[in-house]
Amino acid sequence: MSDTPSLNIAVIGAGPGGYAAAFLAADLGMTVTLIDPEVNPGGVCLYRGCIPSKALLHVAKLIEESEQAKNWGIEFGAPKIDLARLRSFKENVVKKLTGGLGVLSKQRKMHYVQGRAAFENSTTLRVTKVDGSEETLTFDRIIIATGSRPAIVPTMKLDTPRMMDSSGALNLEDIPGTLLVVGGGYIGLELGSVYAALGTKVTVVEMLPGLLPGADRDLVLPLHKRLEKLFDGILLNTTVASVKDEGTGIRATLKAQDGTTQEKVFDRVLVSVGRKPNSEIPGLEKTGVQVGQRGFIQVNKQLQTGDPSIYAIGDVVGEPMLAHKASHEGRTAVEAIAGHKVAFEPNAIPAVVFTDPEIAWAGLTETQAQNENREIKVAKFPWAASGRAITLDRPEGMTKILFDPQTERVLGVGIVGVGAGELIAEGVLAIEMAALAHDVAATIHPHPTLSETVMNAAEVFFGTATDTYRPKRG
Repeated sequence: MSDTPSLNIAVIGAGPGGYAAAFLAADLGMTVTLIDPEVNPGGVCLYRGCIPSKALLHVAKLIEESEQAKNWGIEFGAPKIDLARLRSFKENVVKKLTGGLGVLSKQRKMHYVQGRAAFENSTTLRVTKVDGSEETLTFDRIIIATGSRPAIVPTMKLDTPRMMDSSGALNLEDIPGTLLVVGGGYIGLELGSVYAALGTKVTVVEMLPGLLPGADRDLVLPLHKRLEKLFDGILLNTTVASVKDEGTGIRATLKAQDGTTQEKVFDRVLVSVGRKPNSEIPGLEKTGVQVGQRGFIQVNKQLQTGDPSIYAIGDVVGEPMLAHKASHEGRTAVEAIAGHKVAFEPNAIPAVVFTDPEIAWAGLTETQAQNENREIKVAKFPWAASGRAITLDRPEGMTKILFDPQTERVLGVGIVGVGAGELIAEGVLAIEMAALAHDVAATIHPHPTLSETVMNAAEVFFGTATDTYRPKRG
């Protein structure tokens, strides 16, 4: 690392991608300026996304488990929810993590500027600080890490606090009696689960035939069954034709695929229909950066844009819009700037839906393989045969592995069940290391754990799983 050039670089945006890039650049001896509107690094993920939502989902799971405890001969009283203290818990989690990042940026002797950046040219930024003052700075390289924002549906734009996006929903202004969630993706289901656990009657509307479009249907099914009990309603193949503010609530007209409509009044409406990249950076047209039709900045495998001096990472360069993808892209961009031979070309980027049960997958999915007419072998291990799942009274889960039928190489892994998000990393490693079915099956896993269901699924491939039966391959 000693031959790393002493470059002066700027990173626009201090989310998981931006601060990861800035910290590595500082560690490699570069002079770093990190620019963001917030008082400390963290971005949407830490301030208004991943972290606060997971804090609330933890509380929601605790409430649900207290209800389930009746099955075990233990009864608790009805939960008393102190909304102010719950908000305080969530905000303290955010402050602890963002404050810690602030300390780390100071320890690295980085120049942190609280403000917004605009391009003057390929190497010069005009930064408008939060106090209104401006500063013009010149750099050798610039990394764009401006992230994304909730997408807006034009027909659902109402100037009322009863209409919320994901950021507004995390503020927990109150516990509404009824909530309409527009969009059956991971954001809508996660936040819908939180409000339902707190006592809200939640209705989810999804325009497609199933929740979590893109995920394998057999992974979604156990979650769908559980959400049917938790939510007041799940309406598939349905759109919101119109919304009207009636003062005491939002009247929504819901239109089914067959053309029938129904009207319902909700205390609040959460619109969660995806996110849009924040690529409308002032002055970007003065550079050689190219933006595609969907608003994503175009980059190569080193995350370099059409302008040699400018790199871009994270949500602003394309799907999947995930914090861990952004972090790895940030590190790749900095190493490329440092002259190292690198490329961002992962074989698997894990995705996790933090509902209860959780859903996680990595690599090739069965749905994707079917769409591509790709031949695969699928091995599934039901958690009803897992000793650990039974002790948790959560047997609805499943672990599945997709193999190449010729080489027996692991191509994809999907898991549904409690803790699936923690388990999927083993699948990612197996895919990245080109592990074979025998490698996974022969790796000793601790018992009794949920992790051994990965080993069991590989054993199913050979027809030799101890805790279940499948005829041997002929």
